[in-house]
Amino acid sequence: MKQRAILTGLLTGLLAGAAAAQAPLETVHDFYGPMPTGVTVSHTGRIFVCYPHWGDPVKFTVGEIKNGREVPYPNAQINRLNKAHPAQCLYSVQSVVVDPRDRLWALDTGSIKLGRNVPGGAKLVGIDLKTTTVFKTIFFPRNVALPYTYLNDIRFDLRRGRAGLAYITDSGAGGLIMVDLASGRSWRHLSASPTVRPDPGFSAIVNGQPLLERRPGNKPKVPKFYSDGLAISSDGKTIYYCPVASHHLYSVSAAALANPTMSEDKVAATVKDLGRKVVSDGLETDAQGNVYVTDEEHHGIKRRSLAGKYATITTTPHAYDWMDTMSVATDGYLYVTANQLEQQGTYHYGKDLRVKPYTLYRVRINRKPVLLK
Repeated sequence: MKQRAILTGLLTGLLAGAAAAQAPLETVHDFYGPMPTGVTVSHTGRIFVCYPHWGDPVKFTVGEIKNGREVPYPNAQINRLNKAHPAQCLYSVQSVVVDPRDRLWALDTGSIKLGRNVPGGAKLVGIDLKTTTVFKTIFFPRNVALPYTYLNDIRFDLRRGRAGLAYITDSGAGGLIMVDLASGRSWRHLSASPTVRPDPGFSAIVNGQPLLERRPGNKPKVPKFYSDGLAISSDGKTIYYCPVASHHLYSVSAAALANPTMSEDKVAATVKDLGRKVVSDGLETDAQGNVYVTDEEHHGIKRRSLAGKYATITTTPHAYDWMDTMSVATDGYLYVTANQLEQQGTYHYGKDLRVKPYTLYRVRINRKPVLLK
């Protein structure tokens, strides 16, 4: 009995220590308009967010949070949806990322309500934060941005090539897209790989029920979430990615992806299955080599160490938070959007169960961002 009491005490202490190790989520901003997806923080602490045209009324697709308000960025005019001239506006931005040189890039899907992207709509737009001007626009040709390509997330290594290389996930058709920032040339890899598609027999429980598309008049089905989450290692040698409808984290050689002429077999030979994880939407890394994954099944964030061990660093106080996009900032915080994605009508026979506000959180991690420049 005495030994059992000692063991019980030790276990209680360990559990308490594990609980104490978690850091609280701090609310940075509440959103009462359209649901946000991407978030990024400049090196000087400016916060940028984006709102794709998924169905909510969207006045501007890229915004900056200033003095507690969301304002269009870089201006209202470029954010005005112009279906007749998609190349001249920010059409529907899914991701915003500040690069290692402290410039903002907007990844424009060119897609409304997750439908086909329009010619001239799918593009990458670079914005100078000092002058608030667009300094680069890169359009994707139709053999790269396929009709149902959905440009999802982006990471940068500015040491590759003359001006750097961008890596992008395609969550619509599946695959990874690379962009040479100097020439604007882009290409695809891993489009046929099973690692960019949902796991066979995928099943996940979110909010007490299976994560399924439930549309009126149709049988429930597994969402076609292809390659979504994306992150780059601190040394720039490895790209991490995962489909949302998957319990696996994958990696691939960045050098292989960076070679537009490398055969698909050779690129695929560098892919590694890093083992099982929770269902995740967003991925992120820090300068110390850790990988962060959102945990949609338990409404939190986990950190994967260099040894491949996962630990929960924080959990959300709300039952229906869907942790979407993460951004490690120079202030030692990890920022994350929570947008109740799984509460949309798509998953509940047309009934929208979202309850505003959506939230931008941050959690102190005392780590620095990956800055490959």
